[in-house]
Amino acid sequence: MHTLHRFAAAALTLAAGLAIGSGAAAEPQGAVVYRGATVIDVRTGKELHGYAILTRGERIVRVAPDGEIGAPGDARVIDVSGTWAIPGLVNTHEHLATPPNRPFAEAMMKRDVFGGVTAVRDMADDLRSVGELTRASLVGEIPGPDIFYAALMAGPSFFEDPRTHEVTAGLVAGQVPWMRAVDETTDLPRAIAEAHGSGATAIKIYANLPGPLVAAITAEAHRQGMKVWAHAAVFPASPREVIDAGVDAVSHVCMLAYQASPQMPERYASRPPVNAERFAGATPPAVSALYGEMVARGTVLDATLWVYDEMAREQAAQPYCSAALAERLAAEAWRAGVTVSAGTDGFSAPDDPWPAVQDELELLHQGAGLPLLATLQAATLNGAKAIGDERDLGALEAGKLADIAFLGRDPLADVGAYRTVTLTVKRGVGFPRSDYRPGPAPAR
Repeated sequence: MHTLHRFAAAALTLAAGLAIGSGAAAEPQGAVVYRGATVIDVRTGKELHGYAILTRGERIVRVAPDGEIGAPGDARVIDVSGTWAIPGLVNTHEHLATPPNRPFAEAMMKRDVFGGVTAVRDMADDLRSVGELTRASLVGEIPGPDIFYAALMAGPSFFEDPRTHEVTAGLVAGQVPWMRAVDETTDLPRAIAEAHGSGATAIKIYANLPGPLVAAITAEAHRQGMKVWAHAAVFPASPREVIDAGVDAVSHVCMLAYQASPQMPERYASRPPVNAERFAGATPPAVSALYGEMVARGTVLDATLWVYDEMAREQAAQPYCSAALAERLAAEAWRAGVTVSAGTDGFSAPDDPWPAVQDELELLHQGAGLPLLATLQAATLNGAKAIGDERDLGALEAGKLADIAFLGRDPLADVGAYRTVTLTVKRGVGFPRSDYRPGPAPAR
């Protein structure tokens, strides 16, 4: 059984009504027919006009032409004519608890789900807090997406970083299951088993580890049934060593550019900016070769263009990579056939009515030049692959979770359509956009 599902299967009966608004427990499970939408097949881009979606409880039962789906006797019928139905969006890079702040996290989760986001990857935080947020969202106590989260592993020197102390308060950074210092003496089977016991879906390999140790962590995590999500460069492990280790997904497209460095930096904290001069003409062959290897291995690229755009707009000092180079590398990776997902590594301003994943989708299309279908796939099919749950997520198909976003405009004609969500359905529970009340902007 998937890690997320171990929490409280019986409690899922709380999360199957039509709408929970501010987060009250939902109605009992039942059938719902959503009639009249244009359903988008995200695998092919085909637009299925006048279709209906039949759900029961938390699952999709059938997607077919409206006239072919009758309403079971206990079914609610919801008219969604004039909308476009897509799978719930997936943000493959959030940090909900660095540092832990429950009001802030709940506000971001609420905005996510009312903005069409039904699943997120939390990329290593205080898992004591994240585990509780995961449970509360899963059983319908608070409105929010499903959370799939990572336990972090890094070299001992990384734990000088003050963030690691924020997320282990009361204990010792580097000596807890979700924030573990690793070297050649570490008992990896035990360390990974302890991380798995925290409820984590994956190990996140962060920084200050050599290539052979990255490979050893990856092999043991996979042996124990965990995914491995890594920075695209782990310092001193190069991007090629990270990809060759067999990790499932890498984050931060600009870190791939370090493969062109004459020598890899030894530490994450002391890495110099990417040498942009090496990319003034054609992309260095060492970087281009990474794309082919990622395609061959099925490695997902969590590009995080949003964070590079944010650095360009907010930092006075030179960021380690420009937004323009990030977009160029993401474009090259996609054209080479790399699976690109939509992750942000940050949140839009608390008073922004829409989550940052909408910005990421616009950057992927308008900045990196991904076609509109590829942009949609980045936040659906590819997000499911990054999480490692393609069985349940990523497409509107019978048997998958009833995670649906209904849009007021066609996302295959207008990337701005993601800002026209009218209704989100997560595990069969409806979140009408008209019910969204952001409340006071919380401080982090």
